[in-house]
Amino acid sequence: MRTDDNLLAIIMAGGSGTRFWPLSTDSRPKQFLELFDDRTLLQKSFDRLSGLLPSQRIMVLTNQAFVEMVREQLPELPVENVVGEPMRRDTAAAICLGALLGRKRFGNPVIATLTADHLIEPIDVFQKTLVSAAAAAREARCLYTFGIRPSYPAIGYGYLEMEKRLDTSDQIEHYQLANFREKPDLETARLYAQSGKHYWNSGMFVWTAEAILEEFEAHLPIHLESISTATDLVGEPGWMDALTKSFEPLEAISIDYGVMERARDVRSVVAPFSWADVGGWMALKEFLPRDDSGNSFRGRLETLDSTGNLVYCEDPDELVVMVGVEGLVAVRAGNRTLIAREDRVEEIKSIVQAMQGRY
Repeated sequence: MRTDDNLLAIIMAGGSGTRFWPLSTDSRPKQFLELFDDRTLLQKSFDRLSGLLPSQRIMVLTNQAFVEMVREQLPELPVENVVGEPMRRDTAAAICLGALLGRKRFGNPVIATLTADHLIEPIDVFQKTLVSAAAAAREARCLYTFGIRPSYPAIGYGYLEMEKRLDTSDQIEHYQLANFREKPDLETARLYAQSGKHYWNSGMFVWTAEAILEEFEAHLPIHLESISTATDLVGEPGWMDALTKSFEPLEAISIDYGVMERARDVRSVVAPFSWADVGGWMALKEFLPRDDSGNSFRGRLETLDSTGNLVYCEDPDELVVMVGVEGLVAVRAGNRTLIAREDRVEEIKSIVQAMQGRY
């Protein structure tokens, strides 16, 4: 597929992934896990760009502690294309850093800011959509999002409210965006899902480096000024120390709150591909084998009067036996085990934080 020669992809891979404990840990979060096959979520994100971009035009932004792990999993990337943030300051800081590095190295590229923890198929349709958004973002100098048509009234996603449909030369739907809507309660989510004009916010974006940096100058000028000072020193001995100093005073704020909700011209493509946010254990249900009693599993599972459970074993030869239980999540990884009701499994994040340093 032909694309803009000046396209740059930045994969965001700095998350901690506590919702996948005990499989994910502080030292190996979910983007580095082989949840489904022999390719990790990060590697799958890289694979989606295969044939569209050379590896020299793909960067990964991650936590400084994970730089070597990224390089091990993606040896195709040049060393300088894996950049470690010195501390977590949410997505606005990471995106500002990526845009500044992109501008320094490539002039004014169209930047596709992508994620390391989504499942997207088919790849060719994703690439076609990305190319369509990139061409429009360059021509209009606007900011683009990817909207996902809701399949149920989700309360865990933000929503994009579409306004006017825009004319395009391909079959990809483009809209002017009216509003970002925060994660709703269930009643509001039902209204959004039925409206026909509200779409899930995927967290993927496309813009030129200049367009997004102009919005940072307008809405988060401290981010831009501080990180610019550091990126002036890229490649010099004091670069990482300067980056640390530039991140320390920054407010931890997401790109949605900090920029997108206040930007002058935000548009969206509607994703014609299948998309899944692998945000926690329940997200795996539709991707795992299922027995006649509705139990989704990886590993060896034997049951008696047990229905609707989710079982995941890091070792696929490990055996789990369930008797008379329903709606449980059971996970085995190393010497750690998780047992939770499926309606409370998202609370794992709280207990993992409380256990920090003990296990």
